[in-house]
Amino acid sequence: MPTPTLRHAARVITLDEHDRLLLLRYEENGGFWATPGGSLEPGEDHHSAAQRELREELGVNDVTLGPELAVRSKDHLVGGQPVRQVEKYYAARVHADDVDPEHATQPDDIRAWRWWTLTELATSDQTVYPIGLGDLIAGYLRDGAPATPLELTD
Repeated sequence: MPTPTLRHAARVITLDEHDRLLLLRYEENGGFWATPGGSLEPGEDHHSAAQRELREELGVNDVTLGPELAVRSKDHLVGGQPVRQVEKYYAARVHADDVDPEHATQPDDIRAWRWWTLTELATSDQTVYPIGLGDLIAGYLRDGAPATPLELTD
């Protein structure tokens, strides 16, 4: 197996005014839900990538990113090639009514989007990545951002 190519990514834990989490549905690998985000483009930093991804995937502009809450490394295939994706997860608040997938410029393979309560997230039988996302958000809402980003594994 070839050595995975390093791929940096920014993801956004997008919360609305009711502390609901926005997740996107993908049908690849058996289907799963995940936060908005994606890989950095050449010369782009994580903050810029996160804001670009929100525009491209959700049609949301001018979002102020909150703190970095977590990091995750995951080996997987992209276009049939092995990559080691290193993701930084940022918090952001948006008004639910501002999310407009009809104005998304690059919806990729997103099949659906949905606002989730923490209870729905905790009791769902759906696959949600990253594992531990609900606990991360509950801790953030209760205690604020961690002193250093938490390391997520799955």
